Amino acid sequence: MSPSSTSSAPEPTPKQDQLIGYCRSIGLRHPAFQVISDRRGGRTAWSCLVSVGGREIQARFWYDSPYVGSAREDAAERALQVLGQIPTPPGPQPAHFQQQQRAVYRNGFGAVHG
Repeated sequence: MSPSSTSSAPEPTPKQDQLIGYCRSIGLRHPAFQVISDRRGGRTAWSCLVSVGGREIQARFWYDSPYVGSAREDAAERALQVLGQIPTPPGPQPAHFQQQQRAVYRNGFGAVHG
């Protein structure tokens, strides 16, 4: 994994704003987001770590480059869950979501058809 270098910080999103507000309200330093990448085959996957209150919390998922903002939002949401500010979803994902994922992969989502 390698950190990404960006020249400007992206606009905060709802969960990032909520995390920043929570940290401010209890006197913690502003959360620090670090976008990371991992080369996977011929592609690069992107995720995010957020440092808050002396802890590093990673986003749940890895994303394609156009969705790096989603990785930051994912990391902020995980941090809020770890800090007890929003509930953590219970157990495994709903069956309908798992079925949807299987159908997407079975149908070649993202594949180039000639």
